[in-house]
Amino acid sequence: MDGTQNKAMIGSLLYLTTSKHDIMFSVCLWKTFQNEPREVHLINVKRIFRYLIRTVNLGLYFKKMKDFKLSSYCDADYDGDKLERKGTNGSCHFIEGNLVT
Repeated sequence: MDGTQNKAMIGSLLYLTTSKHDIMFSVCLWKTFQNEPREVHLINVKRIFRYLIRTVNLGLYFKKMKDFKLSSYCDADYDGDKLERKGTNGSCHFIEGNLVT
C-alpha cells in the first residue's frame, strides 16, 4: 500500500488538532502506523474525516460575562514511567468552570 496518501491525511489531521482537541488521541494513535500503513489504518483515518464532517457545526458557546475567569492546572511526573524512563505531563484549562482543553 502506498503510504503517501496516508501520510498526507495524517498531516492534515495533525494540523486540525490545534483547534479540534477531540481528535487528538485518535490522530496520534494512527500516526504511529504511518511508516508501514495497512488497509485497516487507511479505513480508520477516513473514519476520523467522516467524524469531522458530521461534527462541523458543533462548537463551544460562551455567554458574555463581566468577570472572565480562566483557570489552568498542570502536572508533571518525571519518575512515574519505570519502563522507558520518560517524563509525562498534562494540563487542563477551564473558562468559567467549563473544561475547554
